[in-house]
Amino acid sequence: MLIRNLTAEHVYLACGRTDMRKSIDGLAALVLSKFQLDPHQPALFLFCGRRKDRIKGLLWDETGFLLLYKRLENGQYQWPDTPEDLLEISEQQLRWLTEGLSISQPKAVQKITAYQHVWESLFAYLMIAILSGEEL
Repeated sequence: MLIRNLTAEHVYLACGRTDMRKSIDGLAALVLSKFQLDPHQPALFLFCGRRKDRIKGLLWDETGFLLLYKRLENGQYQWPDTPEDLLEISEQQLRWLTEGLSISQPKAVQKITAYQHVWESLFAYLMIAILSGEEL
């Protein structure tokens, strides 16, 4: 089977426009020269052209590079034209991007860790106890 368990510890988005004529070697060279990152690391590198209706992804899977290509039939990706050359994005931001949304969703619910949840629950319990006059 061609596709095995593919993993990427990081997802990097190349902001702005990329020449979509580039293939594996050209994109790997871009990652190395422009972003000073190793294209062989367990990371997914994403690129978008000027029309913003197609993206390419470059991923190393320990035996070689995998080139992913996605073209939208209608619409455009909300690709950032920020001054940064490269952004590291989360899995959630990647989902938003592939669903046609911007990677920055100010009204999205912020995920919290289990550690934060314990402290927030304890804080809420203490506040309720204090307000109700309970002894602690």
